[in-house]
Amino acid sequence: MSVSRRAFLRYAAAMTVVPAPVFAQASGQRIVSLDYGLSSTLLSLGLPPVGISDLADWSRWVVEPAMPASVVDIGSSFEVNLEILAQLKPDIILTTPYLDELQPRLKPYGKIVRLEIFTPDSGPVLGSAIAATRKLSAEIGREREAEAFLQQSETFFERCRQRLAGKDIPPIALVNFMDSRHVRIYSNPGLFHGVLERLGVPNAWTKQSNFWGFETIGIEELAKITDPNARLVAFDPVPPDVLPKLAESPLWNRLPFARPGQLSILAPALMFGMVNEAVRFAGLLTDLLERDQ
Repeated sequence: MSVSRRAFLRYAAAMTVVPAPVFAQASGQRIVSLDYGLSSTLLSLGLPPVGISDLADWSRWVVEPAMPASVVDIGSSFEVNLEILAQLKPDIILTTPYLDELQPRLKPYGKIVRLEIFTPDSGPVLGSAIAATRKLSAEIGREREAEAFLQQSETFFERCRQRLAGKDIPPIALVNFMDSRHVRIYSNPGLFHGVLERLGVPNAWTKQSNFWGFETIGIEELAKITDPNARLVAFDPVPPDVLPKLAESPLWNRLPFARPGQLSILAPALMFGMVNEAVRFAGLLTDLLERDQ
């Protein structure tokens, strides 16, 4: 069953742990962000960017927090519209190591602040996201707001953990369906795995992934999950032809996840995100597991 955006917003409002950010008055800093996680962190620090990359897909992949209507789309992260960038006159351009090849083109337009979250040497992603939040806050003079935001997030994780404590929670395998024969599966050291650990939920996929926190496998490899109680949780969007094809697949129907109640569909959560995206995933998963007890 999908968790609707409206249901999640009702849940978040009821918890009142991570309130919607109150945007600060203009501080004179004009920031452009080329990363979704950094963009959402700016919102929670009370300093919305003037422009971000790939704005058109924000509501599909990030969903929450909502991006203010004043924010300008500067094109894709790999094909930044330099004319728009020049018009925005940013003081700071936020990038990641993933976009290092763009730095020579971006340097004339503002100070580049490069933050590391997903790198081979960064370690567990949730910890890296917390560290990057603090580093970003120091760059823009929002240390107090960052500590408040991180404390609110930690409180939220703890409340989710308490809601699940004492319940019979099965091991969870987290996937995105790429097509009817392949999934992207999430494990250590990824952002989602870090949330599972924080909530006390076992990850059914125990193999170490790449530093992004995932690997792509064939459907048949799900048979390596031998715990009969393990449950498969797939993120929306699921390609429209996948579930009908799986229903007709002898391979799929031999897997435990084909049994009723063993597969759930969860609303989108961004794996390439930071603390906000970890909080969103924690809330969605806790809601799902608590409801299904």
